[in-house]
Amino acid sequence: MTAVGLPVIIVGAGPTGATVATLLAQYGISSLVLDRWDGVYPQPRAVHMDDEVYRIIARLGISEQFAAISRPAHGLQLRDHDHRVLAEFHRDTVPGTNGFPQANMFDQPELESVLRENLARYPGIDVRGGCEVLGIEQRADGGVRVSYRDRGDGTTKQVDADYVLGCDGANSFVRSTIRARMDDLRFQQRWLVIDVETTADLGQWEGVHQVCDPARAGTYMRIGDTRYRWEFQLLDGETAEHFCDLTTLKPLIAPWTGTVGDDQLHLIRVAEYVFRAQLADRWRRGNVFLLGDAAHLTPPFIGQGMGAGLRDAANLAWKLAGVISGDLPPSALDSYERERKPHARAMVRLALVVGRFMTAGGEAGSLLRRIVVPRLGLIPGVRNRIMDSSTPALHRSRFVQRRHGPRSLTGTLCPNPVLPDGHRVDDVLGLGFALITAVPLTSAQHLLAQERGSTTYFAAPGTELARWLRRGHTVAALVRPDRTVMATSRSVAQLVTQLPHYHSSVHGHHAVGENSVRVTQDKP
Repeated sequence: MTAVGLPVIIVGAGPTGATVATLLAQYGISSLVLDRWDGVYPQPRAVHMDDEVYRIIARLGISEQFAAISRPAHGLQLRDHDHRVLAEFHRDTVPGTNGFPQANMFDQPELESVLRENLARYPGIDVRGGCEVLGIEQRADGGVRVSYRDRGDGTTKQVDADYVLGCDGANSFVRSTIRARMDDLRFQQRWLVIDVETTADLGQWEGVHQVCDPARAGTYMRIGDTRYRWEFQLLDGETAEHFCDLTTLKPLIAPWTGTVGDDQLHLIRVAEYVFRAQLADRWRRGNVFLLGDAAHLTPPFIGQGMGAGLRDAANLAWKLAGVISGDLPPSALDSYERERKPHARAMVRLALVVGRFMTAGGEAGSLLRRIVVPRLGLIPGVRNRIMDSSTPALHRSRFVQRRHGPRSLTGTLCPNPVLPDGHRVDDVLGLGFALITAVPLTSAQHLLAQERGSTTYFAAPGTELARWLRRGHTVAALVRPDRTVMATSRSVAQLVTQLPHYHSSVHGHHAVGENSVRVTQDKP
């Protein structure tokens, strides 16, 4: 049986799939989400989210729900094998430039439950669990036909769509159908992951502890009021079966649990993970795209694995909505891989540097940890760079103009401060393009922006946005729907003419104003 065609089919209802489905729905784009599981996958996995990704969560309309299940982290401690602190990098837990704490700990099943509940708000999203995708065929007319088995009734079904988004994880079936292969960046380690629940006070510093030990590297994190996570590198010959209960685990976690009795510790799970660093050689074939772990695998040392998938979703959703609605040409989708792949590669490489630093053996590794690490905070700029949660600027593309100097704002995110009325800038800018300017626009410029479906925002002198523009040596910034700066100029008139025609946000749930246009002014 072949169902009526849909705009988008999403394979995988994890964080990436749920996010891209929600973002598309905000533009009025319907989707069918197929997932192999009947509900939320129950095992803990990701535990960290930075403020840039938190911003995407807020865009979904669930920032308050996420705040209720997350815990801001206080920074990072680097420790030696005897748990002596080599260096400490404190991170403020108050909202930063992006409007949220820079590091946030959480339990992934709880987040996925919130994401699933949020999906139900959108009648255009059809989530079907217990479905195994069997085939993906790209038709001659450019569309895609998906075959899947419904394990509930045992039937095999077919459904046509304009686009298919593969959000189906590391062992992606969608990736295999487009004949993409994973390029190995030559990193593979086996790690033991331990999740424990306890109401006992462990009396530990409220940040991430990284044990830099070539014999047994490890990580400790408090991820909730009563939830804790440990990760330890496995030695040759060891498996998770060697650490199946608290008795065998105690030698590993004792430096943190101290005298807390086993009767006060509830072992949630012990699992073995193989940490890999890989990138798909292609992220698209025709109208089939890869997102999340289907496109990239990142070792967890900088906590960017799940976040990378949400960044993929935020990057692709507005472009896909624009193409489907006719606002953007199909060629606009070429910018997805062009922008996201170099960014993902940069984050994977950073994770590799941190991972090798933690586990490097030999005299060189020991010297690095003993001499260099304690002095990292004394090197100008290093402390700020380690604690700065901002990620690299996007590379030049159709929607990212050339950067001019190291302070250029192009390709970076605009700030998201809380305004005097309690709203954040993202709330005011809406779902389309926006022009943030320190120079008032003329009536004709306002009219042109309105005709093109854009928001204009005046950053008054002395405000955070005005200071941001000044630091970037510009007076105006053209900001994309995903809040990335597309272009800057010292000529407001020049930027106004560059505003794309983009009216997709008119149909969204959270469009700003009648025409998705609002003329706003920040106050110092």
